[in-house]
Amino acid sequence: MEFQFSNKMKNIKSSEIRELLKYIHMPGMISFGGGLPNPESFPGEELRNILDDIMENYVSSALQYGQTNGLPELKEQLAAYLKSDENINVDPENILLTTGSQQALYALPLIFANEGDYVITEAPTYVGMLSSLTASGIRSQSVSMDDNEMITDELEEKLKSMKSKGIMPKFIYTIPTFQNPAGYTMPLDRRKHLLELAQQYNIPVIEDNPYGDLRYSGKKLPTLKSLDTNDMVTYLGTFSKIMAPGLRTGFTVSQPEVLGEFNKLKQSLDLTSDSLSQYIAYEYIRKGIIYKQIPKTIELYRRKRDIMLEALDDEMSDATWSRPEGGMFLWVKLNKDMDALKMLKRAINNKIAYVTGSAFYHNNPEMNTMRLNFTYSSDEDLKEGVKRLAKTIKEEKQSL
Repeated sequence: MEFQFSNKMKNIKSSEIRELLKYIHMPGMISFGGGLPNPESFPGEELRNILDDIMENYVSSALQYGQTNGLPELKEQLAAYLKSDENINVDPENILLTTGSQQALYALPLIFANEGDYVITEAPTYVGMLSSLTASGIRSQSVSMDDNEMITDELEEKLKSMKSKGIMPKFIYTIPTFQNPAGYTMPLDRRKHLLELAQQYNIPVIEDNPYGDLRYSGKKLPTLKSLDTNDMVTYLGTFSKIMAPGLRTGFTVSQPEVLGEFNKLKQSLDLTSDSLSQYIAYEYIRKGIIYKQIPKTIELYRRKRDIMLEALDDEMSDATWSRPEGGMFLWVKLNKDMDALKMLKRAINNKIAYVTGSAFYHNNPEMNTMRLNFTYSSDEDLKEGVKRLAKTIKEEKQSL
C-alpha cells in the first residue's frame, strides 16, 4: 500500500540531535552531540528504595490512571520546593504535571497561537521548541544573543517594528539560565527589561528552566517567574536533569486560565502522565533526596565543564566558545568561512561528534557554529574528544 501523509508531516524533520545519538555506540566514537545527563548522576539506590516504598504503600494508585493535571501530592511538594529553591510563590492548583517539559513545549504554542501567527525566540534556541513551532505552522521572529543571552534592546526594537506593521507575537520564549544551546545566562537588568517589555506590549513569556539547579560558578539569579508581578510568565521545569530523564516528569506553572486550556489539550495527548513516575518524584522531594542529590550532580558536572574548558584553552586556536556558569552545554564559533555542517562528515571520520549550530535556528542559521555537551563523556574522553575536534577543525580549515 502507498500511504498518503498529511501536509503537516512534510514540514516535520527528524531531530538532528536524535539522529546523532546513533553515533554514541559506534566503536571508538566520542560524542559531544547528545544532551544526555551522565548516568553517574542517577540516584539509583535511592530510587530503588523509593520504588520499594511505593510498591508497599501506593501500588494501587501508582499503577492506575491518574488525574490529567497531575498527582495532587506531588504538586504540593513542588509548590514548597519552588518556593525554597527559586522563590516562586505558587499554589498547587497553578501547577500542571507533564510528560517531560517537551510536552509543554508542544502544547503551549497550540494554546497561545494559531497557524501563521508569530512568536519571539532567541537565536539560537532549543530545537524542541523549533520542532513544535514547525509542526504547528507557527512562525517566529528571532532576537540575537551575546555573552549575556538575549539582547533585550534588540527585542524592544523588534517589538516596535512588528507593532508598526500590525503584528504582535503571541509569546516570547526564552531559556534565560544556562541557555540551550549556547550556555549563556541573562543578567538581572535584562531579565527586568524583558518583563517590562512583556507588560508594555501585553505578551506572555514562556520561561524554560531545565538547568537552573545546575549552577557551578557565579551568583544565582532570580527566575523571570519569581520577578513577575503581572502574571505574564509561564514557567517550565523538569526532573530530567536533577533525577533521571527516563522517568519523563516535567511541570508547568501558570495561571488557571492557561492551565485549564492545557488540561483540555493534554486529555487528547496522553490522558495523564505516568503515575508511577509522579509518585517517584513525590517521594524524591518528600524524603529530601533531591536536596542531597543535586549537590552531587553539581560536583560531577563542574569537574567535567572545567575539563572541557581547559582542553579547549589548550588545544583550540581557530574558534571561540562560551564559558557557561552551569547547565550542560557550551557554544563554539568557528571562523566565518567555515561550515560546521559540511565539516561533520570529517568529524565523524575522526571519531568525534557534535551538533551543528544550524539545527538551533528557525531562520538564517549561523553555519560556523556548534554545540558541545560536557556532561555525558568520561573525563578522558572529554580531553581526547577536544583534541580530535581541534584536529578536525584544523584539517577543514586547510582544505578550504
